[in-house]
Amino acid sequence: MPDWKTRLVVSYVDAAGTRQTITPISSFSPTFALAAEVLHSIEATHIGVVYQPQSISFSLTVSAIGDAAAKLTQFALQGALFDIDLQEETGDDWSFKSLVLSRCLVTSAQPTAAVISGAPSATFSGVSLGATVDGKPAGSKVTIPA
Repeated sequence: MPDWKTRLVVSYVDAAGTRQTITPISSFSPTFALAAEVLHSIEATHIGVVYQPQSISFSLTVSAIGDAAAKLTQFALQGALFDIDLQEETGDDWSFKSLVLSRCLVTSAQPTAAVISGAPSATFSGVSLGATVDGKPAGSKVTIPA
């Protein structure tokens, strides 16, 4: 059974130029749309392809304890950009050495109602203007936009 020693965190650069993190992230769902349309001809099929612009969106949930939800709400209201990083502390638990969604922007936020037991949470949806993925096989680093 794996011994999970890695985690996802939201990081940003504050006004002083120092990288800060917001953690923990309860759930994270990225979506990469890298659509392509096949071109056909009367003479042949699949003669080419037209690529559409790459699109990256995400949804993440944080507990509304500490300042995580408040900081992300502040980013949303200010239109501030931030990064989502895979922070691998030790070990090799993940399929990736690193995964960074850069220049992220919150497009919607949905807090849950306060309940008697457990902490409320807030779900933030947004888009990323760039991504870098570095897989476990050496030399498999990919950055978009290229």
